[in-house]
Amino acid sequence: MQEAVGVRRAQAQRTRSGVLAAAAAVFVDQGVQAPIRDIAERAGVGVGTIYRNFPTRADLVTAVYRHQIDTCAALAPQLLEESASPFTALTRWVDAFVEFLVTKHGLGAALGSGDAGLENLHSLMLDTLVPACATLLDTCAAAGELSPRVSAYTLMRAIGNLCITGPDYDRSDAQHMVATLLSGCRRQA
Repeated sequence: MQEAVGVRRAQAQRTRSGVLAAAAAVFVDQGVQAPIRDIAERAGVGVGTIYRNFPTRADLVTAVYRHQIDTCAALAPQLLEESASPFTALTRWVDAFVEFLVTKHGLGAALGSGDAGLENLHSLMLDTLVPACATLLDTCAAAGELSPRVSAYTLMRAIGNLCITGPDYDRSDAQHMVATLLSGCRRQA
């Protein structure tokens, strides 16, 4: 009996993970207002399965981005450990953060929509990603690679502004501008 419960829980977790992965991919392609049926089709489940796991669109959007935010935050210490220098780790982390931002079609509008279920997403980003970025910046400053005056919140806000894409400004433009910003923050020898 207990084994059967464990099997059901594992299957439920696989289904939930599959729905989150499918939703993330569909959100990249179509934005956060994509039809739930498109997400269900990509996940290989019925629409009812999505609503059982995520009763509202806000629940689904929050779960997808919570997972991606947690992944981005966890990347900071990993990159510090495996990179040749703290600034290299910072650059690689910022690249991942930029990728996160430029693929979030419609997220800004969703955050400003007044949907109570999405209100916590902005604070989740700040509460999770600002400390991760601060760790990288502090390590860079201690190594003499970056000015200690650069704050995580200000840098992330500047990056966020540079990642607002449009018809004449795409992902590669954002990546280039963010690289220029980081270069300007680097302490000159």
